Amino acid sequence: MVQKAKILLVDDRPENLLALEAILSALDQTLVRASSGEEALKALLTDDFAVILLDVQMPGMDGFETAAHIKRRERTRDIPIIFLTAINHGPHHTFRGYAAGAVDYISKPFDPWVLRAKVSVFVELYMKNCKLREQAALLRLQLEGDGGDADHEREPAGLLAELSARLAAVEEQAEALSKQLDDESADAAAVATAAHLERKLTGLRRALDALEPGTGSGAAALPS
Repeated sequence: MVQKAKILLVDDRPENLLALEAILSALDQTLVRASSGEEALKALLTDDFAVILLDVQMPGMDGFETAAHIKRRERTRDIPIIFLTAINHGPHHTFRGYAAGAVDYISKPFDPWVLRAKVSVFVELYMKNCKLREQAALLRLQLEGDGGDADHEREPAGLLAELSARLAAVEEQAEALSKQLDDESADAAAVATAAHLERKLTGLRRALDALEPGTGSGAAALPS
């Protein structure tokens, strides 16, 4: 069973959170509410999120301050943030949002279809990254387990073939995603994230190739 991605919705107005849930429910992912910046930061302490939808104007800790805290934490600094605001204060206000670490900045009322499409891109990228981490962890585990196996000379070939096939499936999906982003003229941040994923895949493929019999010593470093 594929685990659902979590999307953090941050807004001090319950009706806005309800509207966001109605728009994003079609993505069939886990939607987590936070009614303040402080509540959002608490949620980020324990859970991993694919993307954060963050209201700019909130009492107490506003969206800019909340984003600054998120970007200072090593655990959360790479989570994409989409700022939502009801008032357009002009280029300076927008620039402040990007400077705070936002990947996008959307003014209310927004087009539900556009918002859902943007969020879906980051959810898909998150799922690809999760799959890549699982494959890398499996590779490490299997290689460590083979260290004391009596059949060490016989086992690795079949293991590497299996891992190579699994990696090929992920590579195929990543390639399809990259083409989709190119076709849809996606945000620069989404394209950059996809490129980062492809670099990770390339590193893992090189590590696997180095472990193939006759291609090297097997000491290649795996991507972290």
